[in-house]
Amino acid sequence: MQDFLDNDDFSTNPSQQTTFNELLATQISRRTVLKTGAACSTLAFFGATLTKAVQAATSADQAPVATMSFKAVEASTGDRIIVPDGYSYQIISRWGDPLFSNSPAWKGDATEDSAAQALQVGDNHDGMRFFPIDGKADEGLLVRNHEYINPLYLYPKGVKVAGDGWNADWVKKGQRAHGVSVLHIRLENGQWQPVLDSKYNRSINALDTEMVVVGPAAGAADMKTKADPTGTTVYGTFGNCGNGYTPWNTYLTCEENVTDYFGSLQEGIKASKHMERYGVSTKASLEDYRWETHDKRFDVSEEPNEWNRHGWIVEIDPFNPQSKPRKLTALGHFKHENAAVTISKDNHVVVYMGDDQRSEYIYKFISKNKYDPDNQAANRDLLVEGTLYVAQFLDGDVKGDLKGEGKWIALTLDTVGTNGKKLGETFKTMGDLLVHTREAADLVGATPMDRPEWIAVQPHTKEVYVTLTNNSDRGTDKKRKGMDGVTHPGVDDANPRVKNPYGQIVRWNEKNADASATSFTWDVYLLAGNPTVHAAGDLMAGTDNITPQNLFNSPDGLAFDGDGRIWIETDGNFSNKGDFEGMGNNQMLVAVPKTGDRTGEIRRFMVGPSGCEITGITFTPDYKFVFVNIQHPGEYGKHPRAPKDVDPQEQPLVFSQWPMGDNEDKHNSGGRPRAATVVVWRNDGGVVGA
Repeated sequence: MQDFLDNDDFSTNPSQQTTFNELLATQISRRTVLKTGAACSTLAFFGATLTKAVQAATSADQAPVATMSFKAVEASTGDRIIVPDGYSYQIISRWGDPLFSNSPAWKGDATEDSAAQALQVGDNHDGMRFFPIDGKADEGLLVRNHEYINPLYLYPKGVKVAGDGWNADWVKKGQRAHGVSVLHIRLENGQWQPVLDSKYNRSINALDTEMVVVGPAAGAADMKTKADPTGTTVYGTFGNCGNGYTPWNTYLTCEENVTDYFGSLQEGIKASKHMERYGVSTKASLEDYRWETHDKRFDVSEEPNEWNRHGWIVEIDPFNPQSKPRKLTALGHFKHENAAVTISKDNHVVVYMGDDQRSEYIYKFISKNKYDPDNQAANRDLLVEGTLYVAQFLDGDVKGDLKGEGKWIALTLDTVGTNGKKLGETFKTMGDLLVHTREAADLVGATPMDRPEWIAVQPHTKEVYVTLTNNSDRGTDKKRKGMDGVTHPGVDDANPRVKNPYGQIVRWNEKNADASATSFTWDVYLLAGNPTVHAAGDLMAGTDNITPQNLFNSPDGLAFDGDGRIWIETDGNFSNKGDFEGMGNNQMLVAVPKTGDRTGEIRRFMVGPSGCEITGITFTPDYKFVFVNIQHPGEYGKHPRAPKDVDPQEQPLVFSQWPMGDNEDKHNSGGRPRAATVVVWRNDGGVVGA
């Protein structure tokens, strides 16, 4: 997700529910950890206990032993990709590259109009999935999100958003650079190449693509607009962050920061409580977009319900270009980060999801009907009907171990909230409830979390991991106790530290390792930190699997490979100064979970170019190639290393020339930094990361 925007770091949640960090504080203070100065070592032990329990519960599962043989790469502040010795990489499918055989070539000066962008690869690649064709590892469909745009690079010199040179076609260009692309690719002579005349190639964008609303909120009053009085047909998807995929070969794209795109040209428009809860502006939209200037759908005074039609998970069939994507309202309306799909013991489909904003919640969906591996056609509607749950993390001393308990609370009309009333007394229908998912979760006492990012399920133990990326904009709206027992203004939610510039990974184990269970135990897998800056025993140093050799901050993307290795991608501070000394650019790491006497080692596998985020991981079926996305290279943000007093629209290459400046990119030319996909492989043909 786009970490440079402050919108995700402020809270719109008024909940006074006990926060996750308070639960940790209670547990750890119970053992006077802070008084003994053993916080880090104790938390390291804390992170090991749950794995042992899961192993015991799944002893019949002959899981492979995950190993790592590559030599970790060092941190870097350079403007290129770095991978381990014995590995190679290729840069493919950049923003502006051809998507079809009749696509125009990328000019390099951003003067292409919206019609050209409709035929080119979109901007700022994020979540991604490789769908093999006929099970092959050397040919498939690469389906990618294009989350947002960098207007300083997308538009040419002289065009300022909602200012000089701004017109309706520039709005359309931005809209067509958002969404999802489907690209047929094939491995030929050791290099991945696009198949531009493929029938599968497709642009699914924010302007042109008709979508169908399905599930309980289809036709709900708050989903109806002047253009669509039925509340069942929507054009476009945008703010597409992480992703998921189903066992029946469909792609799930997650609409995240959709509220950034809405505003009003009229003055004096009053926001409803619902709009305030989601952070919708009644003034101008985020200055990077300003679509309301030429598209009345995005003016809340013209179409007050349009924004409710975005912020869902969208299901796409990549193998049927004529199919209409479906907005899956049963999975809730919020800022979706990604969707981790698994199958429960009794064959129900389970989807884990996080709402990526400070003090928001973690959810899971359980399908009403069961998955049938022998009848894929019957599975197509499994995500249309089911029950949405929200997580409540509870304090608890589970069998003397430093673990907490938790439960899943169903968001149904019959569920009784903390006010003693059924949700049905607040929401007339399930469609109404789901449009107002955040408000429903507030009423049942869900636990405010610290910006839940990607969620991933360990393929063998079924442990569930979530990245809580950071909480740098703490605010002073609430006073909460930190782990030291002292009340601090604006203590980070879902975090055991008073300050949290680094982030952490939390995990839980469903009861009996069954994804459809309604209770779980949880612990902390790691606290990112910096032991070179903070003293041992200081929580800011991180857990003991954080060393000077693998420093990182702001874990974001998260995935498991077939052997159970954890792949961690970062989107954080790349200043390489102060608290972040020695961390360098954003990166991707590989970890082995703590099991038995294993240490849970973490190694840095890749470092990205200047200003980028590394995100969107997927593998070929044989795990011999890993695809990752380099998002927003050259993005200035507020970081100390960004050039001062320079207009990047006038001098777009002053901070980053990637991928043009990368020695491995022989095909890029001209102009400006470009998001791209990078594919990495072992030179000996082995499994990546092993």
